[in-house]
Amino acid sequence: MKKKIVLAYSGGLDTSFCAVYLSKKLNYEVHAVTVNTGGFSEQEINDIEKRAYELGVYSYTCVDATKSYYDTCVKYLIYGNVLKNNTYPLSVSAERTIQAKTIAEYALQIQAEAVAHGSTGAGNDQVRFDVIFNILCPHVTIITPIRDLKLSRESEIQFLQENGFEINFEKALYSINKGLWGTSVGGKETLTSCTYLPEKAFPSQLNQAVASSSEIILHFEKGEIVGINNKAFSNPVEAIQYLEKIATPYAIGRDIHVGDTIVGIKGRVGFEAAAAILILKAHHLLEKHTLSKFQLNLKSQLADWYGSWLHEGLFLDPAMRDIEAFFESTQDKVNGKVFITLLPYRYILNGIESENDLMNAKFGSYGEMNLGWSGEDVKGYSKIISNSLSIYHKVNAPQKEVDAN
Repeated sequence: MKKKIVLAYSGGLDTSFCAVYLSKKLNYEVHAVTVNTGGFSEQEINDIEKRAYELGVYSYTCVDATKSYYDTCVKYLIYGNVLKNNTYPLSVSAERTIQAKTIAEYALQIQAEAVAHGSTGAGNDQVRFDVIFNILCPHVTIITPIRDLKLSRESEIQFLQENGFEINFEKALYSINKGLWGTSVGGKETLTSCTYLPEKAFPSQLNQAVASSSEIILHFEKGEIVGINNKAFSNPVEAIQYLEKIATPYAIGRDIHVGDTIVGIKGRVGFEAAAAILILKAHHLLEKHTLSKFQLNLKSQLADWYGSWLHEGLFLDPAMRDIEAFFESTQDKVNGKVFITLLPYRYILNGIESENDLMNAKFGSYGEMNLGWSGEDVKGYSKIISNSLSIYHKVNAPQKEVDAN
């Protein structure tokens, strides 16, 4: 009997090569699995399945992990207002971790002897997949043909042709990866430090037919988006997808992220994530009104850690569950509406409305009046809080100042 191997299969050139190579050269029974985290349509899945069987896989499965992706990851990215380097909503980083986890669980389910992915040896994804596999199925062999054989795109195409597969894998000018939490865009410009992506690189273009501006309302309950423009949704995934359709025609949420890769080099990636950016910014604004000063302070520090560990493939570290528990405990009062204006290429956060708004006029108005203290209270407070620094500066004053006194 052939040994079973589970292949993380996307239908692209790399995983198509792997499907044939693992079957024909390594004599595995290949079980191809696509993990849909919100980026594939039903027709695309059907096409991917058809191609997988044409390549000779033993079985094909598509696991729809969109809801679990939200529940176990995206929800906490929203709670934490997580933007890597204050820019990137971690679209692909988060996806890969959940995809690897799903593949590992499937391999255990069918008692496979091996797992495989099509990552090269140059990027972050190889680490994300390997780390999850090493933790969740350590007894299973990890096989990575593209990385191990150091193959070029041309070599992969030649191998497929030699084995009777004439599939059109014409190299696109831009690599696109779409999911629930955004779409990444890579091209020749992102390999430089100075060039921005052209308009044509983004899969969603500005729709000239949309109004010059439109007003939308996002509804939050306990930190989760539950409605848009007074329309309620059964779960936040539907709200995210609905918002994406509304905001994408305005070409909102585009940028280029610059960061440190897991393998130690700097890298750039373009992205468009209209819904993700609007939700994160709206949620953060609502939190500024409803959370205490020190809740906000602690959350911002932990958000940096959470985003970094997720990016590095360390999603299964127990510290991540601890941070998630803290994030969740802060969301009880994050309720209300956020009012936003959409415009071509930009947006305006107009304000919020919440029963939990701590900016309450009956306690005073900043710069106008106070109702909770007197001027004498402030004088005493200022004297006490400055005392330790006053002592420090007197003790450490320059010698000429001491002599003058």
